[in-house]
This record gives sequence, C-alpha cells and structure tokens, in this order.
Amino acid sequence: MRWIPAPILVVLFLAGTLTARDFDTWFVDKTLRVDLFHTGDKSSEFFAPDHYYQAGPWAGSKTNLLSDLNLGEYQVRVYDTASAQLIYSRGYSTIFNEWQTTAEAAETHRTFHETLLVPMPRRAIQLTISRRDKNMVFRELWSVVIDPEKPATINRTPARPRFKTSTIFRHGDPERKVDIVILGDGYSKADMDKFRRDARHFNEAMFSTSPFRERKKEFNVWTVEVISEDSGIPKPDKNIWKRTALGMQYNTFGSARYILGTDNKALRDAAGLVPYDAIVVLINDDRYGGGGIYNLYATTFTKTDAPGMEWQMDYVYVHEFGHSFAGLGDEYYSSQVSYESFYQKSVEPWEPNITALLDKNRLKWKRFVEPGTPLPTPWEKAEYDSLARERGKLDRLAADYYAKREPVISLQREILKNSAFAGEVGAFEGAGYESRGLYRPAVDCRMFSLSLTDFDPVCRAGIERVIDHFTR
Repeated sequence: MRWIPAPILVVLFLAGTLTARDFDTWFVDKTLRVDLFHTGDKSSEFFAPDHYYQAGPWAGSKTNLLSDLNLGEYQVRVYDTASAQLIYSRGYSTIFNEWQTTAEAAETHRTFHETLLVPMPRRAIQLTISRRDKNMVFRELWSVVIDPEKPATINRTPARPRFKTSTIFRHGDPERKVDIVILGDGYSKADMDKFRRDARHFNEAMFSTSPFRERKKEFNVWTVEVISEDSGIPKPDKNIWKRTALGMQYNTFGSARYILGTDNKALRDAAGLVPYDAIVVLINDDRYGGGGIYNLYATTFTKTDAPGMEWQMDYVYVHEFGHSFAGLGDEYYSSQVSYESFYQKSVEPWEPNITALLDKNRLKWKRFVEPGTPLPTPWEKAEYDSLARERGKLDRLAADYYAKREPVISLQREILKNSAFAGEVGAFEGAGYESRGLYRPAVDCRMFSLSLTDFDPVCRAGIERVIDHFTR
C-alpha cells in the first residue's frame, strides 16, 4: 500500500497544514516503545523490528505532534492507516550513522539496537523511518504496520528494573514540560550517595547556564539510581573491564575519550521508570570524556584526579547536552576524532550552528548578523591553529597532560577573547572537525572551545526553539 507522499512533498506537508493535530483523535495517553535492529556497513543499512512495548504516559508534547525543527539524520513518521494522515513525526540521529563514517564500517557489518518512542495509537498505524539523502532531503528507508488492536502485537508489561527513582525538581505535567532523566553507569551500590550528589551538581551546572537558567521552570528533572556490579566503566585501550548496568565504555570508535554504550535495551528499561524527553548518563569514572547524539542521550565523566580541572566536567555535561537535546554540532576542528568525512563537501549541514556558507545571502543565521559584518568573518585562525598543533603533540592520557596543556589553552583563550569580532555573529571558518570549508556562528562558544563560555546567540536560539517545541 503506497499512499505515502513523495519525500519533498512531505517536507512541505510538515511545515504546512498539519502543524498541530488533536492528540485524543489519534492517540491514547501512553507511549509506544518500538525496539528495532539497525544493521549494515558504510554504504548500506537495514532495519528489523525487535519488540513493541506499551510504556507509561506520553511525556512529549500533545500539541506539537509534527516536528518542524528539521533536526537529525533520520526522521520517524507515523501515519494513520485508515485515513493516510501523517499524525506524528520527529527527527533523531543514531550511533549507527556515526559509525558509518569510521574506517571500520568500510570493512565489516555491525548491528545496533535502537528505540523509537511515539504516542500510543488508537488504531493501526504505518510507522516509517526516513533518512536524509545527499541533498538533505528525507527519503523513506523502512516501513512497518503496527496494530494495537491485535493482542499479540504489543507487550503491555515492559521490563521495570527495581531502581529507585526521585525528582530533583518538577515544575508541571510532563506533557507541558521538558523531562530530563539522569541515569548513572559504573555506580555500585556503595556509590549511590555519590550519584545523588553528582546528579544535583551537574543539574545545577546546566541550569546556571543560559538559556537553561532563564527557562528552568519549563523543565522537570528525574533521577534513576541505576546500580552496577562494579565501580567505573571499561577502558578497552587499557584492558580495563567492568561489569556495568548500562554497558557504557570509553574508546567508542577507537576514540579514547568518546563514551557511548550499545546496551540500548537496558538503558531504555531504566529510563522508562520515569517520563522522559531527554536522557543523560553520568559516568562514574575519572578519564576526561563524554558523548552526545541528537535525541539519543548525553554522557559525561564525573571524577578527576587533576587539581583545578573539575570545571571540565561541567563543561562536558552542558556541551554534550547541547548535542543530544538541541542537535547542535561540534564547532571545533582541531581535536582528534575517529570520523572520516563526517560532513559531505559542498552540502549544507542540518545542524543549526554549522554552515558550508554556500550562499552568503541565505545564511541560516543571517538574522543574527549585524549589517557590515564580513562573511566569511576574519579571525586569528593561523595563530590559533599554531597553538592547536602544539597542544596536539601532547599525550592526552599522560599524568602531566593537564599541566602541560593549560598554558597553551590560556593563550588560545586570549586569542578568542581579543579577536576583532569577539561577541559578534558572523561566519568563522573552522567547524565540524574541518579546518576549511565549514563555518561557525561566533569566534567562541560552548560548542567550540574547552571553556565555560556561554552558548553563542545562534546555539542559544537553537536550544530555545527545542524547548518551545516541547512546552508551547
């Protein structure tokens, strides 16, 4: 049955007449959790259903059912089969699509477990997954019909691990707020007091940062006390292995400081104990690191043996949440990553804070640029890059790394602080892991430098737009 509109027409449809549907017409106040397998290699991908679950009350917006955010590498869409109406959509990204940009993906196949959350339909739906093509247009890859009226289709009793839950603060009903759940991995039973302190500390760090500070009353924050058998998480490069509840580990894609996990089912079972729109996982370990993928989760380390470097944990927490919550891209370009050509050349990225500057007159953040600001916008890139090369020669895992790095970083901060266009919005070359050809909105931002600097105006607007999507 091929009644689904062509991809380009769907994009127009999303931005047009169906920006808000009556939730009660199509859905009941429950969550449909769709678990699936995502497999392939560098140039191919396939999907297969694993399990469908009925979870708790729907935590997302009941008015903004069709997303106009245009974020994410993928988009899930839900159609009512009887009427062919598009009744729900949301963008997201995956570990799989990041893995596809690594050297390993050119040599082997891998399978990742993933979850989609949509409102529980009243009757049969067609759920589809679309992905952006080379021109950033969503093209359908997979489709499945799910009928809640068939008793054997949906498991009504999903796993509910016996972890304690609590709230840091609650400002209203989940459907009208952004609900964040904070989990922990690598916290043993003896570490639970530390988890509680960590959760409150990092939550305070985020809500001391604009625009979260000003929008605090539009959030609920929950915690789930996930207990691991061991303290700490695996560091495969050091042959250190731990038994943890959520399966997080360093060395994702061969990058020593990238923390992700592949035990998605355990993660979702734990998070599902409370209503949630966004997941954060605190890591009870001391190596600098973290990770964040749009509409998946964010991770951050919570221990350090380097005196005076505790602030870096706060930086990582907020930075990674910028990725996972608002789809912000990394604006830095000199740090080591495992990706090979993460962005396509001469193609405008979907991230709201990175541009290929293909057309100066249609810059995506043009409304923030003052008249007379040159595009591209000059900055002291050669001097900054020279210091970055010196910093790159240091062993990032050495005991004296922070002591040797700090003088270099201090000089880089001075360059950014005193740049001719500091504090202004323009198009500064160097972003998205590329020194040339990609541009960021400001000379400095929480998504660019390792510092506690604020989000630039473009990133801040991107965050507020997502907050609005959930709450208005």
